[in-house]
Amino acid sequence: MITPGIWKKSSFSGGGQGDACVEVAHRHPHIAIRDSKVPARATLTFPARAFTAFIDGLSKEP
Repeated sequence: MITPGIWKKSSFSGGGQGDACVEVAHRHPHIAIRDSKVPARATLTFPARAFTAFIDGLSKEP
């Protein structure tokens, strides 16, 4: 299990308490992701390169 560093929340977190999103933490050489509504639950971790490729793929127009 990777213990993530500082969690960062998207600036597009939504209204209310701003907890309707995912949070991301960089823990070299991985990226960890968790649900901001239940931060004590399990996290997903990905190799940094795989996560970067995923984000790049999301930002491209179809």
